[in-house]
Amino acid sequence: MENMEKSQSMEAADGFKFPGKLKDCRPFGSGHINDTYLLTFEVGDAGDKSVILQRMNRGIFTKPVELMENIVGVTSYLRKRIIENGGDPERETLNIIPAKDGKPYFVDSKGEYWRSYKFITDAKCCDQVEKPEDFYESVLAFGNFQRLLADYPADTLHETIRGFHDTHARLEVFRRAVEKDVCGRADSVQKEIEFVLAREDVANVFGKLQENGEVPLRVTHNDTKLNNIMIDKATGKGICVIDLDTVMPGLAMNDFGDSIRFGASTAAEDEQDLTKVSCSMDLFEIYVKGFLEGCGGSLTPREVELLPMGAKVMTYECGMRFLTDYLEGDHYFKIHREGHNLDRARTQFKLVEDMENKWDTMMEIVRRYGGF
Repeated sequence: MENMEKSQSMEAADGFKFPGKLKDCRPFGSGHINDTYLLTFEVGDAGDKSVILQRMNRGIFTKPVELMENIVGVTSYLRKRIIENGGDPERETLNIIPAKDGKPYFVDSKGEYWRSYKFITDAKCCDQVEKPEDFYESVLAFGNFQRLLADYPADTLHETIRGFHDTHARLEVFRRAVEKDVCGRADSVQKEIEFVLAREDVANVFGKLQENGEVPLRVTHNDTKLNNIMIDKATGKGICVIDLDTVMPGLAMNDFGDSIRFGASTAAEDEQDLTKVSCSMDLFEIYVKGFLEGCGGSLTPREVELLPMGAKVMTYECGMRFLTDYLEGDHYFKIHREGHNLDRARTQFKLVEDMENKWDTMMEIVRRYGGF
């Protein structure tokens, strides 16, 4: 860890109500956005205790106080519902550790915002599907998240990133990125640009349905990747939804779709060999079954019918966002090699194409488990 980075994390660590003596501090996880550390403390006879410490990315989350208000509201509500259902709130939702001043965040001397959670022990996150059971458990957890929050007033939540899943607005941002071409990269990716522009109808479909009142506004996670579920190592059960930065008002189809584009792919999100990339219908079926089971009847028939479109829209949108970032100089998503965001975009577009070829199968699966 760089000295400057270490001194900042140490300052932040001193700002929270942590127990015992700090034993270790190291970078943790595989997130693209925030800086995350695992801190371990010696706590006398209680042994070692670990916590998560995160520096929020203010370049992306410009209103960290509002973001934390969302997280406090949702986790407090989840805790209450979990207790009512006889669950374990220490493992089934995130537990915020307050700063010494009682706030759910700490501001360091450089104006950076930090937050901390209790570390969930004996659990894991998976960056890729290792076995179908993991995928099923993750989707069951995301469906359960929808069910538990079905009565939470979605319109009281802040938009932590305005227009996050406004796919039409994302398309307009993409058009401007192509037009400005600040890095001189557009000529080399004309095929990918044309792929996006040829599917403008995909960008507009959910906006029109919302305008017509055909789909309800819900509390949505908006980043429903497999690695945002903690899976209990002993039982193999999905126990806790994490990374709540993008919890906002949204559409259930988007949460479903984001999971499919990440979890039902047969390859990594940044796979360079596109022959390895497809949308597995076996995994899609597992996800439909688990999501609807987890939701427990909380979705409307129209929402269920639109689940395949959610998969296509979210995959298209994510590919477009990766390509936009590539055109603009890779300022949003962290990259680890030249052309990393372009590789990510290409995998998403290959998945969209594959979904289009398998559309009838996807609809048949949803009809079977949706009961219509």
